Amino acid sequence: MTVQPSKITYVTLFADESIHPKYEAAVKKLSKSLGKHYQMHIGDEGVASKDGEFAVRSPIDTSIIVGYFPLGNKKHARAAIDAASEAFEGWSAMPWKQRVKILLKTAQVMDERKFDIAAAITYEVGKVRTEALAEVWEAVDAIKVFARSMEENDGYVKKMGPGGPGEDCKMVMKPYGVWPVVSPFNFPFMLANGMSSGALITGNTVVLKPTSAAPLTALMLYNSYRDAGVPAGAVNFVTGPGANYEKEFTRDHRVGGIAFTGSMDVGMRLYREFQENQPCIKPVVMELGSKNPAIVTAKADLNKAVEGVVRAAYGYCGQKCSAASRVYVQRQVMKQFMAALRTRIGEIQVTDPRTKDAFMGPVINEAAVSTFEDAVKSAEKKGRIFVGGRVLTKGLYKNGYYVEPTVAVDLPSKHRLFKEELFIPFIVVGEFKTLDEALARANDTGYGLTAGIFSEDPAEVKKFLDRIQFGVVYANRKGGATTGAWPGAQTFVGWNASGATGKGVGGPNYLLSYMREQSQTVVSG
Repeated sequence: MTVQPSKITYVTLFADESIHPKYEAAVKKLSKSLGKHYQMHIGDEGVASKDGEFAVRSPIDTSIIVGYFPLGNKKHARAAIDAASEAFEGWSAMPWKQRVKILLKTAQVMDERKFDIAAAITYEVGKVRTEALAEVWEAVDAIKVFARSMEENDGYVKKMGPGGPGEDCKMVMKPYGVWPVVSPFNFPFMLANGMSSGALITGNTVVLKPTSAAPLTALMLYNSYRDAGVPAGAVNFVTGPGANYEKEFTRDHRVGGIAFTGSMDVGMRLYREFQENQPCIKPVVMELGSKNPAIVTAKADLNKAVEGVVRAAYGYCGQKCSAASRVYVQRQVMKQFMAALRTRIGEIQVTDPRTKDAFMGPVINEAAVSTFEDAVKSAEKKGRIFVGGRVLTKGLYKNGYYVEPTVAVDLPSKHRLFKEELFIPFIVVGEFKTLDEALARANDTGYGLTAGIFSEDPAEVKKFLDRIQFGVVYANRKGGATTGAWPGAQTFVGWNASGATGKGVGGPNYLLSYMREQSQTVVSG
């Protein structure tokens, strides 16, 4: 099966004018149903909580309540694991081709609902329309890639041997069981989908626990699965603070594995608790962020470099695991690059993400604004703010979370702003003399997700590719110096503290993380 490229990807997302009337109609439709009360879904039942509800407020304008969702607790965690455990036997025993058929139907349902889903993404997490639509299309293509992997590997059954006379030997990959899937705010549809679909298509069952910032988007994912034919219990949907679920997810021995995307601190805690409280070592699929570098050499096309850095650093306000957050520029072109960067950033308007030409909307919440303010203060103590640096609070900004795209310079190379993941529209720029120096500084991190270089010299590009210690790397990518991976084109894989498996979403090896190998030998005669 050939995966056809979607109309919109993260590199081509400004190209199609036909999307706008349909997106705007979806926004209008959603605006009429804001503030509804929703349930969790465990097995075949809609479930409320005696602990009450929480309100989901839009970062666009906090007076907008997207909806109310139940405050789930450990009782609901146990019930969801019960339902997923009961459904596992039937779902895992289903012929793999039938599961693939159901997941491909899910992709079709997502595609049919893409504008409604994109509108929900915009309201819940403040993502502009083109990025929101690209996210939905990425989810559609991810499922197609998973289906292709199943088909190309014959359901991951391989003839082996024989090891001796009369032996019929084969290798069979089998699912683990119940997988809690804990998803983040920044790609509330795609990342929940990538983990959940990877688990489901390989025969596992899922308890989906989305971020409390975007449960409506996750509910739309859940409904897509169920309406496409995923049976009750094979996928379950619970909401509420992660702390209410963590112990149940990590200590229940029926849990076969955990899939998580989020901060390194939380991910490492989950990993330790899971392994310490299980009777054996079990798989954990994690993507834990990064501090992604972009290198600009004296041999770069500076127009490409500036555009690539801006799109990677400020697309979705820098709230991508792959966002460029530190830039190293060779001394000979530093002044030219910085002048061009200032001009390009000056063209960015921070605005309501529902507007047609929006590129930057709000950050996710008050905590992100505080992180921004702290970063600005820290930069001003040891260096200076080159452009930006303000929190926007007047006019259309007064009820939301808006900050300027910002660049800090003249900081020491070991400064914390070169080291710590911030998840805001804030980059630090440093100068280097040689490419060897730039590579050493780029690799001087505990993370290892994405990295990029701009150079028209093939030898420099080769050195970069040979020596950079990151899982997803790009050269001369105007559409995003470090961002924009697409299923079937780029595998999205974190090295070091950025990931747990070394197998990337959207690539041929990802599904292996959700299965374990069994060697089967039958002797005849």
